[in-house]
Amino acid sequence: MVRSNQAEELNTTIKENNLTIFNFLSERGKGIFFPKEGILSQSAEAKGSKINATIGVAIEDDGTPMRLQSIEEKIRLNPNDVFLYAPSFGQFELREAWKREIIKKNPSMRGNISLPVVTNGVTHGLHIVGYLFINPADEIILPDKFWGNYKLIFENGFSGKLTTFNLFRENRFDIVSFVEKLLENEGKKIVLFNFPNNPTGYSPTNKEAEKIVDAIKEYADKGNKICIICDDAYFGLFYKQNTFQESLFSLLADLDENILAIKVDGATKEYYVWGLRVGFVTYASKGITEEGCRALESKTAGVVRGGISNVSNLSQNLVLEALRSPKFESEKKEKYELLKSRFEKVEEVLNDKKISEGSLPISHLPYNSGYFMCLELPSEEHAEKVRQILLNKYQIGVIAVKNLLRIAYASVAIKDIRQLFDSIYKAYEETLKENYGKR
Repeated sequence: MVRSNQAEELNTTIKENNLTIFNFLSERGKGIFFPKEGILSQSAEAKGSKINATIGVAIEDDGTPMRLQSIEEKIRLNPNDVFLYAPSFGQFELREAWKREIIKKNPSMRGNISLPVVTNGVTHGLHIVGYLFINPADEIILPDKFWGNYKLIFENGFSGKLTTFNLFRENRFDIVSFVEKLLENEGKKIVLFNFPNNPTGYSPTNKEAEKIVDAIKEYADKGNKICIICDDAYFGLFYKQNTFQESLFSLLADLDENILAIKVDGATKEYYVWGLRVGFVTYASKGITEEGCRALESKTAGVVRGGISNVSNLSQNLVLEALRSPKFESEKKEKYELLKSRFEKVEEVLNDKKISEGSLPISHLPYNSGYFMCLELPSEEHAEKVRQILLNKYQIGVIAVKNLLRIAYASVAIKDIRQLFDSIYKAYEETLKENYGKR
């Protein structure tokens, strides 16, 4: 692949700053750059000119963005914050605000981190990571309970290979399985953690988080290079006191020069703005400089520019306005408490079920955070049959994933939670009567 001078300049900066990061760049990643020349740079130079005929937007005679009244009247923001393009890096003030949020919510974090680059939601952020760091046949290590869209992103999108370890052993994080998978073949490794986990709704305890980080550190101490991708889509929704309340990113950011930590997160689920599609990608590695961070940010913005040009200006400014609001923390706490109360209701109902329905071979996987929990049935056939009965007879929708039923209790009112689980147990009893399984 022939690389432009601008791409090679960024590569040289990254290589001189941290060879580990450079070696993790895919061939696409080494070739991408954010253009400093051409339309964007010439438009930037012309900004503030008396007559500006550089950029492809329509302007009213009064100098404001051209817009339709039928749209403008629905939005109470400055037209410049709605109708004009946003930078490919994202709005600078939003990026700064999100970085402050990361630091505030992860007090264990040490060292330098990049300025987050705005993405079109977490999925787009993961796609960018795939573009920059995944070559064909690269393995991505992750738990065996994972979000199905990873296959589309990393396998179908970039010809990577998902390889799994057991998430649970005896209702705990299976650190033994993780370490065994990590040590299968020494060398460069890419690991993907998603906590709170989709589909299980599990996050590691404080001790489990320490063990995970210790294993990564020990691997890196041997000279092995390791890239850790933290999919923190549901970050902050931790409901148990002994659950690790931060992102693993905070413990990895300044851990070792052989470790590249990547945080992919967003307002999407944390702040209940799914349709606004505002996510972020942030980088860290021990000893990384501001110059090294800027080079990574430029490559990331290059992927944005070459794919979607930029993320919605309106969406970014709505999130920024929320972060600035004096009501923000109290409103966020109110919604957190509502979700926590649903989590606690699920716990209450399942404890009752354990006593009254103990003979049925239904169990649940560990859960302590996020939007979901999973019931485990004897087989994939049982799970799919129960799903169909729930849908057709009880007008209840759940997701069947192999032999699991994923329950999104975050979307169920407290008053309906007991009925939900009563119906699941009734549907399972019906499968037994129809000879789909035995007790």
